[in-house]
Amino acid sequence: MLETLHEASLKQLSDELTEQGMFCKGFAFFLPSRSTPLMLYRTMTMNNKLLALAALAVTASGAHAQVACVYDPVGSAGDSYAVMKDYALASKAWGANITLKPYTDERVAAEDFKAGQCDLVSITGMRGRQFNAFTGSIDALGGLPSNELAQSVMNILAKPQLAADMVNGDYEVAGVVPLGSAFLFVNDRSINTLAKAAGKKIAVLDYDKAQAKMVQKVGAQPVSADVTTFGGKFNNGQVDIIAAPAIVFKPLELYKGLGTKGAIARFPIAQISGNVIIHKAKFPAGYGQKSREWVASQLPRAISLIKKNEAAIPAKYWMDIPANDQVGYVKLMRDSRVELTKEGIYNPKMMKLLKKIRCQANSASFECALNDE
Repeated sequence: MLETLHEASLKQLSDELTEQGMFCKGFAFFLPSRSTPLMLYRTMTMNNKLLALAALAVTASGAHAQVACVYDPVGSAGDSYAVMKDYALASKAWGANITLKPYTDERVAAEDFKAGQCDLVSITGMRGRQFNAFTGSIDALGGLPSNELAQSVMNILAKPQLAADMVNGDYEVAGVVPLGSAFLFVNDRSINTLAKAAGKKIAVLDYDKAQAKMVQKVGAQPVSADVTTFGGKFNNGQVDIIAAPAIVFKPLELYKGLGTKGAIARFPIAQISGNVIIHKAKFPAGYGQKSREWVASQLPRAISLIKKNEAAIPAKYWMDIPANDQVGYVKLMRDSRVELTKEGIYNPKMMKLLKKIRCQANSASFECALNDE
């Protein structure tokens, strides 16, 4: 509406100026793009109305600017925010003019996006599932056992052939990046089997139904939390176990919860992803595909950062899981995925894609002969 009013005002003023002989064939007025300054190619005497015309044009061009709500646990000083700065700069070539707004509370960022206060939001895939179930299912329990397989899937998602799956009404996923493997953090390294996890308190994200169901399957007690509280609950002893990627180890000071007896199980239970999601109508046609291709070009950088964060965790905290026990965990997570897909929590098309990637990497796996996922 604002843009239409500007156009109407511009037309009215230009008509009046033409009547007064103030426009001629030698004068051209350009309505600037999002990043292009007002251009005039002939200097001439201007009256107040002509100045008003120029002012309206500048204001109109400003209406095209987009606001990006960026979630990062440490705000504008974080790694995710730094990547989004590069994204905002690159997006100028695709016709955008993005201003970044940092958030340390992911829930608020997502709500502001839904309310239209942001044109773009950068959040985790689990939180983003409400906007797109296909990409939001990448984080499925046991769906991707390594960072490298996550990179393979995310490269596929940038292909034009999957562009339709990126759109859900006005929402469009404009990029998916890996944030790293989620590992189990325990406050006592004696909790090294599923049987020993029974009865323990495990933090689960209150907006992800899959986590609570999985915890209940192993006989543990789910404790509702959010990305802003789960770290504190672990550090304060309110829960015994959490799942988290290495990227949050230092920002959330999880070493406090580990203490001298705790450990991190070196067995990924999920891949945490980051989503760039836009209000499609707020961006130029074709923007989403260009954005996804640029984000895919940054995947090696993201994987490098993940490995750096994992390597930065002191060796004393890591705990290896026996190979025989790992098989049981894989089967448990697979059964949970099948059940959660039937319940509509996970997207079936994404589950098929993830299985295809897993079996390409390990064709000898028992699941490759099964057809229920």
